[in-house]
Amino acid sequence: MLFQIYGENAGWQLFGWLMVFVCLIAVNEIARRSKVGGIFCFLILPAALTVYFIAIQVGAANGSEWALNNDTYVHMNGWFHYAKLYAATAGCIGFMMLKYHWGIGKKDWFKIFPFAIVAINILIAVGSDFESGVRGAMALAAQGDRWWLSSENVWLYGGWWNWVNGIAGILNIFCMTGWLGIYTSRKKHDMLWPDMTWCFIVAYDIWNFAYTYNNLPTHSWYCGVALLLAPTFAAMLWNKGGWIQNRANTLALWCMFAQVFPLFQEQGKFAVLPVLYKDGVMDAAVRPVSVNPTMQGVIALLALAANVLCLAAVIKRAKEQKKNPYTNEIFTDQRDFKLAMARAEKQ
Repeated sequence: MLFQIYGENAGWQLFGWLMVFVCLIAVNEIARRSKVGGIFCFLILPAALTVYFIAIQVGAANGSEWALNNDTYVHMNGWFHYAKLYAATAGCIGFMMLKYHWGIGKKDWFKIFPFAIVAINILIAVGSDFESGVRGAMALAAQGDRWWLSSENVWLYGGWWNWVNGIAGILNIFCMTGWLGIYTSRKKHDMLWPDMTWCFIVAYDIWNFAYTYNNLPTHSWYCGVALLLAPTFAAMLWNKGGWIQNRANTLALWCMFAQVFPLFQEQGKFAVLPVLYKDGVMDAAVRPVSVNPTMQGVIALLALAANVLCLAAVIKRAKEQKKNPYTNEIFTDQRDFKLAMARAEKQ
């Protein structure tokens, strides 16, 4: 078992997961199907939140109690969360530029943007993984165990699994193929990347889940399961070729929500802890004594295996087709690719 879901709160924990999953799918549909919805979600809302975040930082720097005690400042003040929020939002804006042919979104060279922004997002997570591995090693040398307290007051357990998963993330970048194969759907609902089929999606989802499980353990029930499955669910059933847009949209929207309302997933009846915290509690004021890191290692190894297999498939197809897999599409024989291309507007 990966998570501690039992007892009197189990029903609420499952309901919380379902609520997040359904809401992410619903809001993504609004953002992707409506130009007004997309502009509000990824231009107006982030701009307003930026003012709010700056006000918090200025207030905290001046010693204001309201800012120092603000949930965003206390629980979500690490570099990773802000980097992820704005990188994901930048992806959403860039994808809208391509989808609606805004500005440089009309240019063929800008089709490289989806690859670039996804690679940047992956590298942000890889850097965080490596940081945890280093911090865990430092804690082991100084304290005799691998626990280290993050800037957001969460005890993390850094170890070899972080290095393994970080390597898996780097490999995942090279699993993205057909970088220039970017299209707009006929109804202008989606930016399509047809060559990003289930092979990449599965490898990415396993890697990203391992990242959240190891580095965002108190959030991973939501950002590591519900958030990953929502775009995959949509892409597998009705939005062929649109997975990367789904992923960016849901990630940005979730980051905004979590940044403002962090206690939803950290405290109360909806909070879920992984089995890492063997005692069933995570108290920033008390250094953990018991630990169960087994699943951290298992999932990291699965992520590495999935990405090695995916990259091997890419190399094999590239050799068989005598193509550069990054400047050319190589999964054209797959059903998902064909269904995605059937939705694309004529070039």
